Amino acid sequence: MTQFKPGDVVVYRKQKFSMRPGRHARGISPAAHGDFYSYCVDKFWRVIAVRPDRQLVVCTRRGKHHTLAPDDPAIRRASWWERLLLRNRFPAQVSPETAEADVPSVPAKR
Repeated sequence: MTQFKPGDVVVYRKQKFSMRPGRHARGISPAAHGDFYSYCVDKFWRVIAVRPDRQLVVCTRRGKHHTLAPDDPAIRRASWWERLLLRNRFPAQVSPETAEADVPSVPAKR
C-alpha cells in the first residue's frame, strides 16, 4: 500500500456518465439502450493532510476538499512525467499553516 504525505500530487480516476464525453475522457463505452456514455476522467489533486485514521484530504484546482480512503483503487501517486508535463493541471502547493486551517475536522463518532 502506498503511503501518502501532505504535498503529494495524486491522480484520481473518476467514473462519469453523460450524453457528451469531454475531451479528457478515457475508456468511453456507450450504454446498451440509450444516448449515454460511461467513461473515466483523470482528476489531478494535491494531498493537503493525512488524518489520524489515515484518510486523505485532497484539494482540487478550484479549492474544493475531498476525503478519500488511502486504499481506494482509483487514487494513485502522479508519475514524474505527469508532474512535469501536466503541472498546470495540479493545484498550487499549499503552505502547511494554511492547509491545517482549511482541513475539515473529523466528525465525532457516537
